[in-house]
Amino acid sequence: MYEAAGGMPFFETLVDRFYDGVAADPVLLSLYPEPEDLSNARHRLTLFLAQYWGGPSTYSEERGHPRLRMRHAPFAIGPEQRDHWIGHMTDALDVVAPTPELRARFDAYFAFAAESMRNQD
Repeated sequence: MYEAAGGMPFFETLVDRFYDGVAADPVLLSLYPEPEDLSNARHRLTLFLAQYWGGPSTYSEERGHPRLRMRHAPFAIGPEQRDHWIGHMTDALDVVAPTPELRARFDAYFAFAAESMRNQD
């Protein structure tokens, strides 16, 4: 998937577009410890997604096992936050325009991942 999507440039653009949306979204921005500077969050998500989809293991080398639920546990993530997150990721996917086959896989994964991070009703 990593190579088929376009390698690191694809994931960099995807995450940049995603965080452009987050930066203008008070619902999601309130979850970030440093909302005025999302560069660290951009970096981590880019590396995580690239690794998850078959790219370099830089994320694990820098941060260890992803432990996504544990890392997100301190933040109140309910249906509203989940829906905003999915909305921004959907918009970002629209911009990077993967093939329909890849898009279906990304959409399915992101819906699953967003719901998995939800820890509030």
